[in-house]
Parts: sequence; C-alpha cells; structure tokens
Amino acid sequence: MHATAQIDRSDVPVDRLFDGWAIGSLRLANRMVMPPMGRHFVEDGVPSADYADYFARRAVGGFGLVMTELCCIDHPSSQKTPGYARMYGDDVRAPYRAITAAVHAGGGRIVAQIAHCGVMRPLGTAPNPEAPPLGPSGLFLALGGLAGEPVRYAEPASTKDIEHVVRAFGDAVAFARDLGFDGVELHGAHGYLIDQFLWPRTNLRTDEYGGPMGNRVRLAVEVVRECRRRLPADYPLFFRWSQWKQQDYDARLCESPKELEALLLPLADAGVDVFDCSTRRVWQAEFPGSHLNLAGWTKKISGKPTVTVGSLLLDQIPLLDGPGASPDSPATPIATDTPASISFAVAMLERGECDLIAFGRSSIANPDLPAKIRGRHWAAIESYRPELLNTLV
Repeated sequence: MHATAQIDRSDVPVDRLFDGWAIGSLRLANRMVMPPMGRHFVEDGVPSADYADYFARRAVGGFGLVMTELCCIDHPSSQKTPGYARMYGDDVRAPYRAITAAVHAGGGRIVAQIAHCGVMRPLGTAPNPEAPPLGPSGLFLALGGLAGEPVRYAEPASTKDIEHVVRAFGDAVAFARDLGFDGVELHGAHGYLIDQFLWPRTNLRTDEYGGPMGNRVRLAVEVVRECRRRLPADYPLFFRWSQWKQQDYDARLCESPKELEALLLPLADAGVDVFDCSTRRVWQAEFPGSHLNLAGWTKKISGKPTVTVGSLLLDQIPLLDGPGASPDSPATPIATDTPASISFAVAMLERGECDLIAFGRSSIANPDLPAKIRGRHWAAIESYRPELLNTLV
C-alpha cells in the first residue's frame, strides 16, 4: 500500500464536504468533485468503452460530480492528436451515453469539458494533417512549464476562424446535453485555445481580440454567450481558468484584484454559472495581503460559485519547476509548515470562499476517496503513482 497518512487529519471537519449542493438543474449529493484529467484512452477521437466503468467507480465511490477530460469541438484543428476525445460525430454518441448512464446509475452526476487545443497542435498532425494550427497570433510555446520564446507556427486566426470556433463550441455543448451530461465546462485554462487569447504571451493581436484584457477576453465571452444561447437557462455552464499554463508554470493573467475584475465580470455577465479555478497548490494565496486563493478571489469578485483544486491530499508533490519536469517527475515531501491541504480546503468551504472541492490525482489513485474520507480512513488513502496512468482503474 502507498498510503498518505503522514499528516494528522484527525480533527478535519469532514462532514462539511458531504453537504448537498445545487445550481440550476444540477443537484449534487456532496461537494467533492473529480476534475477533468487527460487520460487519452481514445481512438480516432472515440472514448474507450472502459470509461463508463472508470467514471461509474468514482460515482459509486462517493464523488458527487465527475468531469470528463477535454472533448474537442468540431473544427479541423481542434484535436491535438487523434488521442484527444471529440464532442461531435455519430460514432461517439453510444460511448458518451454509456458513460452518462453509468454515472447516473452509480448515484453521481457528470459534466463534459469542451475545448479546442489551439496552437498546441503540432503541424501536420492527424486528424486533418493539412489543417494549420489555430491561435490568436499563430505563436507556439513548447510545453514543460518553462516558457521560452514564442515561435511563429501559423497565421493568426481570422474573423471567419473565430466565428467558426464560436459556433462549434455552441454545437458541442448542445450535443453534450443531448447525450445526457448534467452540465458542461468550457476549458479556458492551461494554455488551450481560449486561454491563448487571454494570455499576452500568445496573443499579440491589435484588433478587438487583442491588447487590454477587455479585448483579450472577447473570444471567451462570445463562446460563453453562444453556449448560453444554445442551452436551457437552468443548465449549468462551468468555465475553467488558470493563471499557470502548461507552457509556463509561473504565468499570470492577473496581477491584482482589479485586473481580475476585467477578466471575470464580462464572463459572469455573459452567462458563466460556476468558475472552476485551477491552481497548482490550493493553499497558496493569490495576491499579497490576503489569504484568499484563486477560487476565493474569483468568488469574491464575480459573486459566482467556484471550484477549488490543486494538489489536494498529495502529501508527496512533484518537482514541477526544474528543466524537463512533468507532473510525473519524482516527488518531494511538502514542507512541514505547509497547511494540510484537506484542512485548508474544508476551511474555505466553512468561510464560503468556494463551493466545490476537486481532488485530481488522488481521485485517480482512489476511486472511493469520498468514502474513505467520510469514514476517516486516512491511512487507507493510496498515493498517486505515475504508473496509474497506464490503465483506467
């Protein structure tokens, strides 16, 4: 057993995690979420049949909400590779319906994450190898968390390209709802297309989609409005965002609460119901002078419910900041003066700074993580191990 019992959690008030929660048509049994994580057991964009059991095990194990890995919209360069799922085409209907039915049978609810990979897509990659990658300025930055100099990879997205993308997001969310998903999440984080428009390193445009944040957020706002238009008013629309990028772990879209307002308020006005705030360390304060993390600040400014996530229950955390590092790099213990992550997150719930708490890698290692937490079986919680990525367990 690879247990994570190094930190004493005996006094964590875990009952708060098991309060019910609702927004619109979505009713959750508790506040615990399995967030989107790329597994890529996908062939030609079609999810493996094993996903139904994979997600159902998390529902049966007690997660109130599970989220799919990113599912690409119907645009020629949306998929990074054929190993990325897609949210269009008759051949994906049966697998997705099996997934949603299995989760519902297990007592859970499921949200589909919708995305376009943007200029992360390598040149000449299938499907559609003839299609150029799409990005705000056609700039590519290598992955790995250490941003170098951007490389001109393609022509900047045209107005026609942008209109196509906006329509395709709307088509994808309507498609997902038809297949039984209980909500949708737009992927505006981690350096994918929407985030590429938000980030000044990859957006050098001088038109209405570039320059100040009010312009850089325009694509995201247009996508949200179109998706909101295509969905019932009570159907929940999540929006995931992050400061950090896969290309630069230290990236920051907003250096102050005032800058954060310029990002969040237009999105909230456009129709976002819940902000999913992706951080690498949930306990880290976002701005000087306040203990609030990204989810706390997002809720304070937008007034919308938030999801907090970032290394929860990982008593061993990867060394992500060195050359060639990845999420599967060797781990180092959290410093002894770092707050126990679960205690920090539950305290956020108690103070009303977030509404849902997502457990990423720990949910891969523990399909029944909520049941273990509810029973305070801390020593039974398995550590995340990179080899778990080799199979859907």
